[in-house]
Amino acid sequence: MRPTLRQLQYIIEVADAGRFGQAAERLSVSQPSLSAQIAEAEADLGARIFNRGRHGATLTQAGVDIVRRARRILNEVEDLRASITGDGIFQGRLRLGVLPSIGPYLLPGVVRRLHRDHPDFRLVIREEATDDLEQGLRSGRLDMILSTPEDHPGTLQTPLFRETLWAGVAREDILATSRDPITPTDLTGRSLLTLGPRHRLSGIVVEMAAAANAQVPDEYEGTSLAAIRLMASAGGGVSILPRLYAAAEAQHADDIVLRRVDMPGAVRTISLIQPAAFEPRPGSDILAQALRHEAERIMQTLKTD
Repeated sequence: MRPTLRQLQYIIEVADAGRFGQAAERLSVSQPSLSAQIAEAEADLGARIFNRGRHGATLTQAGVDIVRRARRILNEVEDLRASITGDGIFQGRLRLGVLPSIGPYLLPGVVRRLHRDHPDFRLVIREEATDDLEQGLRSGRLDMILSTPEDHPGTLQTPLFRETLWAGVAREDILATSRDPITPTDLTGRSLLTLGPRHRLSGIVVEMAAAANAQVPDEYEGTSLAAIRLMASAGGGVSILPRLYAAAEAQHADDIVLRRVDMPGAVRTISLIQPAAFEPRPGSDILAQALRHEAERIMQTLKTD
């Protein structure tokens, strides 16, 4: 059967590396052998996959679709093997994309647990903005993602948790004098600090600002939740923080005061998302449970009253 599974693997490696020489090193084969296999696959498919040039190998328009389908085929083969061994996604490598507002706080405990229970499991983590996670999942560059479900229609979604949003304010801010939940009236006329517009959190905060007659300043876009918190501590505005981050990091800092936001829409849902299929990949339920358990454990450390 042509192209062979090995040729599909070679095609994907070249696409990821961007250079034939680097891909050959990763695959532990000679570059002439790799080039010959790619050329044979192109002949069998009747389409050029890569444009070769001084700056490396770039995908042709047909190549983009071929790589996407090749990733899907190899994933199906891995699932077939896993269904026999019973190890599921823990059989080999899983490329997991995750929002940067989640990954550093949720994943360390989960990774330790999974590596303890599944020593052969190889988890490759990519922290990316919402738009990039969508592109990565559609192209096959990522196997699964942790993201907000409304941004990834037509996918297989396993809900994990909902997190309320919290306001972080400087200790000398008048909002720091109370521990009651913050209402829209409290935010009227205030500047709300959030991540850049490529993140779902930004859209939520913009809607909150409109409902509270507040504003999201154009002159500042946070690159991380820590940066948002530090800007708020300096009096630059009210930082809007997801509960997971507030529980894992912000509540242990002495530069801000945290108050829960009590208003419609001040909540974010996180799901484990994979490409649409007839059923989830084997073992993804174990991963989802581990993620859910760790999120609940962390968020429970932050009191809501």
